[in-house]
Parts: sequence; structure tokens; C-alpha cells
Amino acid sequence: MSSFPTDSILVLAELTPSGAVASSSAGLLGAAASVGTPVALLVTEPGASPAAASALGDLGAAHVLVAESAELATRLTTPVADALAAAYDLVQPGAVLISNSVEGRDVAGRFAARAGIPLAVDVVSVARDEEGITAHHSVWGGTYDTDSAASFGALVATVRQGAVTDRAAAVEPRIEALAVAPSGSAAAEILSFTPAQAVSSRPELRGATTVVAGGRGLGTAEKFVLVEQLADALGAAVGASRAAVDAGYIAHGSQVGQTGVSVSPQLYVALGISGAIQHRAGMQTSKTIVAVNKDADAPIFEVADFGVVGDLFTVVPQLIEALEARKH
Repeated sequence: MSSFPTDSILVLAELTPSGAVASSSAGLLGAAASVGTPVALLVTEPGASPAAASALGDLGAAHVLVAESAELATRLTTPVADALAAAYDLVQPGAVLISNSVEGRDVAGRFAARAGIPLAVDVVSVARDEEGITAHHSVWGGTYDTDSAASFGALVATVRQGAVTDRAAAVEPRIEALAVAPSGSAAAEILSFTPAQAVSSRPELRGATTVVAGGRGLGTAEKFVLVEQLADALGAAVGASRAAVDAGYIAHGSQVGQTGVSVSPQLYVALGISGAIQHRAGMQTSKTIVAVNKDADAPIFEVADFGVVGDLFTVVPQLIEALEARKH
């Protein structure tokens, strides 16, 4: 087994159900490269295609450890935590970066507790100073920025999807198999599994680079289609405020905010959203925020980079028409 650089940063790469590298890996490896040498861990079922390991090199992983686990299909989380513990002992990294997804938070909590090292959750960036790795957080609905660091051991950090835009240069990765001994820790067992077929040409909300979200100002579920039309014109994901979800305009999975999904896209367009603190908590770290609302005093304008005070049913169709004209 190879030796690893002293500035190694261990990254847990997630896979999609089809076995491809999840989009969150690009940001994780970009963050790792900004503070050290990225070492990726890939946990797969036995006999999986090696294409994912090579893809991680394209995203900047200098080393890729591949752990095969026959338990992945029958036990939740524990097989990945076992592999992460083995990789951590081998690499001795300065930090461990994991996606702030539902699965990522579960693995991070289990691993940090098992290893007895600090855990930072929902990090938006990382940096290195003379004492080690620091994690940057946007808290209280984006009202405050704060840093955290480990006073002992390596820092385990879950990174908000879409928050890190830096990308690492592609490299030819050194790919190695990682032997993992099952810990036997308690885990929920998977008795059956039926994949849900969701067919959509739009990107997934969590991690999307562009998001168009609608609020109560749309008025009805039928009029909410205007949000979808603008999203399609921009190639964006569709989001919503809690008020729009509660009113039945769209399913809960599209809710952005404190009790929904947190997003950090390059562009966030808010249509008819007042901008309550609960909603801003989930989108305020977006790089550019555009708001359209007829209420000039709506709180959303406090965080918007560009604001249009007007009737969205007049403004948005004109915007869609302009976007379509530019395509032609």
C-alpha cells in the first residue's frame, strides 16, 4: 500500500443509484485541493465498474481508494463508515470532507463518534492556517459567518452541496484497493428495495447551479407553472418557499429553507417570495440572487443582488421571451 502526502485531505465520494460519481464530488475535491492533496474514498459493491474511480481523477483526486463491500446492499450506513474508518487509519489526513446530504450526514456522525474526533456540519468552505484546517459556516439564516476548527484530531466536515465552486485540476489518479474488515456495528437492515423512477429534464434541486423558486405570490398551483417555464428557459432546478408548498402548489421535495433543502447555486431567482428568515436560511449563500416581488418592502430584497418591484405575471413572461429570443 502506498504512502500518502502529509497534507492529505480524505474525501468520501458518493455514487448515484446508477453507479456514477455524484455531482457533489466535484465541490468536495475542489475544497480538498484548496487546502491539501485530495485522496478520494469510493465504496462500491463487489465487481462494480472501475469507471467511477477514473472519473474521480478527472475531478482532481490524486489518489483513489476503492473499498468493495458486499454489505452495501443489505445494511445502511455502517459499511461506508467501516470503509471510512479504514481509509482514515491508512491515510492519516488533515481533514475528512463529506457531502452534507442525508446519507453523508449519517456517515459523518457515525464515523466522527467512532473515531472520537470533531465534526463540523453544513460547511460552506474550508481554509488552512498555521494551526490546520478551518471550516467556514453561514449561520442564523446567513446573518452571520463563523469559523470552526478542531482542537484535537482531524476535522470531519460535511460540505453544503453547491457552496464550493472551486474545481481541482484533472490528474491521473493512483487507484488502489482498500481492505475493510466489517465492524459488526449495529445497522438497519435493508429487506427490499424498489427504485423510484423520476424522469425529469431539470437538474436536481440540491447542488443545482441555477434555481428558480416560487412563493405564495404565484397565487395558485396552475399559475406556479410560470416558475417551471422560467426554470426550463434557464436550464434550472425548481424550488419553492414553504408557503407555496403548504398551499399545495408543488411537492415538499422542492421546498427551500430551514425545514427544506439548503442550496448555494450560482444564480437564485425568487418569484413572489416574501423572504422570511426561514426561507433565507436555505438560499442566502447563493452567489447571485434575483428577486421579483410587487411589495417593495419584502424582506427578500434585503439579500437580493438584483430586485424587480413589479407584477411577476408581467415581468416573468417578458423575461422568458427575451431568453428564448437570445437562444435563436
